[in-house]
Amino acid sequence: MPKQEYLKLPAVLEELEMSRAAFYRMRARGKGPKLTKLPNGQIRVSRAALDAWWASCEAAA
Repeated sequence: MPKQEYLKLPAVLEELEMSRAAFYRMRARGKGPKLTKLPNGQIRVSRAALDAWWASCEAAA
């Protein structure tokens, strides 16, 4: 079974071509990929969650 890839927030923002502020505004509206908060407070997004979110955006368009 392949290891799950987790992306740091700057990598996610770069892929989305979005600012951190815009990303958090989107999250506040209940949109965006599922986040994982690590015990040290850092945030990660799994590659699978990001890909699924992209697919749902394409389906909705």
